[in-house]
Amino acid sequence: MDGREIQWHPPYIAAMNLELGEDRDKLIFIPEYTLNTGALKIDLFMENKQNGSVRNEIGKIFRRYNIVEFKSPNDMLGIDAFIKAQGYACLFKSYGERADSRKMDEVTVSLIRQAKPDKLFSYFKEHGVAVESPSKGIYYIKEMVLFPTQIIVAKELDSERHRWLCGLSGQLAEQDLRGLLTSISCLKGKMEKEYADSILEVALKANKELAEKLRRDSSMSKTLLEIMEPVLAEVKQECMREGLEEGRRVGRKEGRKEGRKEGRKEGRKEGMVYAYYEMNLSTNEIAQKLQLTEKEVLGIIQKMDEPSE
Repeated sequence: MDGREIQWHPPYIAAMNLELGEDRDKLIFIPEYTLNTGALKIDLFMENKQNGSVRNEIGKIFRRYNIVEFKSPNDMLGIDAFIKAQGYACLFKSYGERADSRKMDEVTVSLIRQAKPDKLFSYFKEHGVAVESPSKGIYYIKEMVLFPTQIIVAKELDSERHRWLCGLSGQLAEQDLRGLLTSISCLKGKMEKEYADSILEVALKANKELAEKLRRDSSMSKTLLEIMEPVLAEVKQECMREGLEEGRRVGRKEGRKEGRKEGRKEGRKEGMVYAYYEMNLSTNEIAQKLQLTEKEVLGIIQKMDEPSE
């Protein structure tokens, strides 16, 4: 990754929707669930309308009310963050419409992280906290909790059974990315494809060298570009909007009509270059698509990589 900030939470929510697709009809997904009138929010709240079992193994622990917190690769999951999630569950339970309308045994807590939080597990061991692992990558915390609680280590999950959560990593193996692309190509529904696009975009951004390798693979190139087309179009439109705003800003600063015109034009051009650059296209391919010289493309890319003042 080249340092551009990756937004991990939206694709995590998309991954949970796909992981639990078999039971989506019985689950209500609410991202960024507000606990109260303040700023406290849960990453993902899921209500099990039927309060029945969920087939996917990551949902075996689920009850009626299920609180899910995600930790991006750079986020720590220590004892304080662990207890904080328990605190969210306590607040959720206490905010029912009437006294004890939300039962203690109807609330669960899940924490998801790509790598195992070794320091947290060392803390559990040092303090005699019992931990069970019913499946690879899934850990039930049996003590020191008020609610059924699990920690999901995505890196340890079976990558074939949990393609979507496993795809949210900056250390994908080639077979994992190929598998992700194959899984995406099998999706039929519009909503499912949109969820998958969100995951794939992050997977490619976080594994640029691997994406470039596959893009140059004659057997994968067409598949990759075809699958990425909706994402590319979205990124392109976003960058064009940003470029237009930048052009207007430059034009206002110059205070001349010509300045506004040139600023908008330049902004759009840079936005298009940025979109294709994020898709790992070579400078030569970008130049051909935008009718620029390779030198012009390199100049724009170098300008993008310069630190802002």
